[in-house]
Amino acid sequence: NADVVMTDEGGLQLVEVIVWDPWLADPQDPQELQEGEVTVTYLTHACMELQLGGKKMIFDPWLTGPAFARGWWLLHEPPADSMERLCMADLIYISHMHSDHLSYPTLKSLSATRPDVPIYVGDTSRPVFWMLEKRQVQLTNINVVPFGIWQNIDEHLRFMILKDEVHPVLDTCIIVEYKESWKADFIKNERKKLMNYKAQLVKSLQPKIYCPFAGYFVEAHPSDRYIKETNTKNKAEELNALIKKSAPGITTWTPKPGAVLDLALALMSPSRKAITDPPSGTNIYKDSWDFDLYVDELNRAITAEIFKHKSWIQFYYIWAGFKNYNLVVRVIETDEDFIPIDNGYNYLVDFMDLSFPTQRPTREHPYEEIKNRIGVMRHVVKNGLLWDDLYIGFQNRLSREPDVYHHRFWNHFQTELPVTGPDWDLFLQQVPSYQRSAEPQGIQTESGSASTLS
Repeated sequence: NADVVMTDEGGLQLVEVIVWDPWLADPQDPQELQEGEVTVTYLTHACMELQLGGKKMIFDPWLTGPAFARGWWLLHEPPADSMERLCMADLIYISHMHSDHLSYPTLKSLSATRPDVPIYVGDTSRPVFWMLEKRQVQLTNINVVPFGIWQNIDEHLRFMILKDEVHPVLDTCIIVEYKESWKADFIKNERKKLMNYKAQLVKSLQPKIYCPFAGYFVEAHPSDRYIKETNTKNKAEELNALIKKSAPGITTWTPKPGAVLDLALALMSPSRKAITDPPSGTNIYKDSWDFDLYVDELNRAITAEIFKHKSWIQFYYIWAGFKNYNLVVRVIETDEDFIPIDNGYNYLVDFMDLSFPTQRPTREHPYEEIKNRIGVMRHVVKNGLLWDDLYIGFQNRLSREPDVYHHRFWNHFQTELPVTGPDWDLFLQQVPSYQRSAEPQGIQTESGSASTLS
């Protein structure tokens, strides 16, 4: 590898770059594994349980509730004892703060039984647990560890958290080492979806076993049927078939909830049956979800006091802190079908100077129109959440003029909003008395939700 640098005299110089792989530090002698000593049990989505000698380690536990507000729901029914397994874990690794990996409904159930379970996260620039206090989840043993340093658990087990190079601000990956006999590099949130790319990557890395995971969700809510029907996903079976064709020596695994991989058997001989499927009759796919519990929680934000005063818009976007960028955005509150609500807010934000014009500026500018479901948008605003719930959760519809993705805008609202949410108590104190009486109040609809005149 080489890089070009500028010298003190202003010239250019070709410099060799020495790449240091931190996992090569402190090598240990490999030891033989016994049958049943190291197993991987798939639970659901990105959640795996690793049995590593006498320790149990669980990754990214999303076992209940939706992710991204109400956009993603579990495809697979987790094994009936999944929560018990989670409560009995010796350590838990959470790769990043996206709600299909950091599931607060799951962690709330965990904290009620075992709040002191050791949880490990990487030292990302935005803390993984930045919302912990607001979510009122009592976890008392969260360990933020530096990247590239071995974490020794016992004489045989250690792991290292690394910064993900695809999403370095947000995501992490982990190397788990047990008796130096294997290394499992679980790289999360890598969004390159082309199966040929993945097949070539696996072929070049030559792992013993390949298992695609973290994509097992479904847009289950009835109002998201259109997304469910049109958001065609790559199937794990198809990817594994492609890998087997290009690299027949690699064992592939399409996991089912409760299925167990015995690593020792897999490494000993390809002829040995290393994978145990779930018992016959196990319910593999979820067929019911508790929609009302979670959707009602989101919709409670609709009637919040702050939305009775139009000046919330200015207060919120000043808090968000994004400006000096030539983009004009129109934000429209809608119903479930993305039809604008007659009484809902419909406003412009000019991010060049962070102003709120009544009409689009006359200067040349790119324009983006964002239609948001009112309950999710107000929930996000009220709680100072990242816009992932809207964008990744399919809770909005977008149109652009021209059709150009504005990375700086979306990256700010998806990763760089202030860690401390808007001070809405201060906002309400500052609303002038004449504004309180002059502004229209929330209008109650027959469905129990409320709209607000702008």
